[in-house]
Amino acid sequence: MKIYRYVTGPLSVNTYLVVDEETNKGFIVDPGGEDIDLLEFVKENNIEIEYIILTHGHGDHICGLESYQKAWPKASLIVHEEERELLSDPRKNYSTMTCGRPLSFTADHYVKDGEILKAGGLEIKFLFTPGHTPGGMCVYVGDSLFSGDTLFARSIGRTDFPGSSFAALKKSIEEKLYTLPADTMVYPGHMEPTTIGIEKEQNPFV
Repeated sequence: MKIYRYVTGPLSVNTYLVVDEETNKGFIVDPGGEDIDLLEFVKENNIEIEYIILTHGHGDHICGLESYQKAWPKASLIVHEEERELLSDPRKNYSTMTCGRPLSFTADHYVKDGEILKAGGLEIKFLFTPGHTPGGMCVYVGDSLFSGDTLFARSIGRTDFPGSSFAALKKSIEEKLYTLPADTMVYPGHMEPTTIGIEKEQNPFV
């Protein structure tokens, strides 16, 4: 598995391209903004994008979604089932504020907690981690976790939005993420990567 990080959009979201090297199939996590380098890399290397996955539906994580859906029309949009309302309502996802225009999307597939999909030979498991948003989730592949705005390096996602909950976020991290192996790499929605072990020892919010 190869992981490529692109910092995109108005609020510097980490957009990840994950590729199964054996099949050259892959997926995108959190399209924060259109990135020409990402688009060209996928095209030049003939990578088949099977999924565009949203860890949650806030505007800063979806500003590039229209562009990527146009580039890869066969890719399925994946969101947790509890994020349906936020993703479809520009007033709730703050897309006008962050992207400069109202954005509303309907997923091709709304996943449940623990559901598994495959991209090539990669097994993608979805972990429901509400708190930052009602339908926030993390994406667990191999020994890597794409944590969106649930868990950052020595920090956590904001919980001052409507529908957010610090208690729920703390519970999600403790019960869903801190139970993963300590050497699990964490690739967050903003800032630098970390590990589960480091966060269990050093994160001051949990």
